[in-house]
Amino acid sequence: MLSKIVKIILLIIAILMFLFGLFSGAESFGGGIKGVIMNSPNSLPWLILLIIVLIGWKYELIGGILISSIGIATIFAFDFYTVENLLGLFTIALPITILGGLLILGYFLKKKKKTTSV
Repeated sequence: MLSKIVKIILLIIAILMFLFGLFSGAESFGGGIKGVIMNSPNSLPWLILLIIVLIGWKYELIGGILISSIGIATIFAFDFYTVENLLGLFTIALPITILGGLLILGYFLKKKKKTTSV
């Protein structure tokens, strides 16, 4: 149950962040489809997160490790460790890292449940 909830939350976060990254700067390129296409590199980190979330859907341990790693990497990639960017730390980096950790926890809880029920 924990894993399903975490997977759904991660999928929602990844889709929303991908869409935000895709559309957020498109108007500076003239808007429309051309602007979205020109701005598409801005969404690549979130596309990678979305792909890893989908991997985590099937392989919880690997996905959880990769998702937590991405959460930690965002702290440094987007300078979330500075005082000016603490909002990004608490709204993006830490939730992704914690949800990745919960996915790992869910994997081990399932594994423990299987070994104790035999």
